[in-house]
Amino acid sequence: MNRLALFDCDGTLVDSQANICLAMEQAFADAGLPPPPRAAVRRIVGLSLVEAIAVLLPDAEASFHRELAATYKQIFFALRTSGAMDTEPLFDGIASALDRLTAAGWLLGVATGKSDRGLAHVLAAHGLTDRFVTLQTADRHPSKPHPAMVDAAMAEAGASPAATVMIGDTSFDMAMARAAGARALGVAWGYHPADELVAAGAHAVAHTADELHLLLDPA
Repeated sequence: MNRLALFDCDGTLVDSQANICLAMEQAFADAGLPPPPRAAVRRIVGLSLVEAIAVLLPDAEASFHRELAATYKQIFFALRTSGAMDTEPLFDGIASALDRLTAAGWLLGVATGKSDRGLAHVLAAHGLTDRFVTLQTADRHPSKPHPAMVDAAMAEAGASPAATVMIGDTSFDMAMARAAGARALGVAWGYHPADELVAAGAHAVAHTADELHLLLDPA
């Protein structure tokens, strides 16, 4: 049976918070709303966009959540194509960690709240497009923590829940892994603190990317 290491993107592979916060602030401004605190925006990274905006604006109508999500998408794309956004850098050690896991026989995948277009852009920018055997995004699945992304990734990779680990920085990732019967591995360099990851079901938490292979393949 294949072994699958399934990664979240924002906050796990790349540090995208500056761009997400910028686009969210402009989307709120366009709607005549005060900008949400950046700490609040970081808390919802990982959710699908409509669900994330619903958390930020719980008293608004569902139709407004959808409208603001569409505005956000337009703004994000415009900022990125105009060159106004910062590069979304890989976190330290991620490239080497992917190399180690591949050498150890793990198949790699991504399960993210990004769109197909957004994920494709990030992976291409870092030369990672061919590293992953399965890519699951918000375009084709319910929002995390629903297990649909993990279920689809396991089916594509030919991996069982027992042979799959979901690696992510948010409680949504940990809950999604648990719901799919997969192992949940938190990372401490992202947007939710380690104690929240453990409370959400993380079997372990890596504090550096160099620890990932040690936690997945303990001696």
